[in-house]
Amino acid sequence: MTPSSMSVTTTMTYAEAAKNAVAEVMRSDSTVWCVGEDLGRGGVFQQYKGLVEEFGPQRISDAPISEAAIMSAAFGAAMAGTRPIVEMRFADFALCATDELVNQIAKARFMFGGQSRAPMVIRKPMGMWRSSAAQHSQSLESWYTHIPGLVVVCPATPQDNYSMMKAAIRCDDPVVYLEHKDIWAHEGEVDPQLEYEFGRAQRRCNGDDITIVSWSHTANLAVEAATRLASNNVSAEVIDLCSLWPWDKKTVIDSVRKTGRLLVAHESVQVGGFGAEIAATVAEHALQELKAPIKRLGAPRSLIAYAPNLENQLRVTTEMIADKAMKLCQ
Repeated sequence: MTPSSMSVTTTMTYAEAAKNAVAEVMRSDSTVWCVGEDLGRGGVFQQYKGLVEEFGPQRISDAPISEAAIMSAAFGAAMAGTRPIVEMRFADFALCATDELVNQIAKARFMFGGQSRAPMVIRKPMGMWRSSAAQHSQSLESWYTHIPGLVVVCPATPQDNYSMMKAAIRCDDPVVYLEHKDIWAHEGEVDPQLEYEFGRAQRRCNGDDITIVSWSHTANLAVEAATRLASNNVSAEVIDLCSLWPWDKKTVIDSVRKTGRLLVAHESVQVGGFGAEIAATVAEHALQELKAPIKRLGAPRSLIAYAPNLENQLRVTTEMIADKAMKLCQ
């Protein structure tokens, strides 16, 4: 984030922060519009509340229940010169429009030799939330990092959701924008003057004993874990990637060179997760500085249950992050 000398902060929720960012950009840019299911009633999580009253149904557009049609129509509109914000409701539902995103939108600039582009924000609420079960709880961010042509971001705080949303709308490439469903109501200070640059991580905590790298809501849990570790005289540095592609390799590698230890934590399934990319990159560039093996912490390769007690067995928690980090430092 880039601070301003005239910053004035306001307390708002994670959902309100993104909504305010969308509204502010729409007021200044008539090419920005939103399309998706249930937007007329404010969106499933009320992240569009009040916008149809201000901007009207032409710019806050309710769509039929067809993710493929929504994505395709927005893609055509983007190529014609507008900047659509595509609301997919749930990251799981967005899979119905994967062909449009992966085989058309992501490749448009390349296949047309730079003569066309797809400046789109594809919002995909992700993660476990209130017993949403196997089809509504997935964290699939690693899928999209594998696709050339896509920018992939995972805001973790209200400030992130404000600044990163503005950056995403202004980006000339398609941005897969993954908001965690479990933190819509989380409050925090938001400085409207702060700007975000893709590929720039945030150092949420400074430390000397271990580097913990994370993103999305798990980054918030890592901050809590760092506080617990501090009470046991372990100094943890928490790096919130914010942007998974591009990602801030330099900040992570520099931190690991300082601490000599790395733990990567994420809610998504550990097998094939983006944590493996981070671990491999650090091993390639900072192996000599490591004091302990690199460790990952993610969900088991299991379907997410509806029952809360079973769902909780798959969660990466503050306690798990702190315990694993403590063992690495012993």
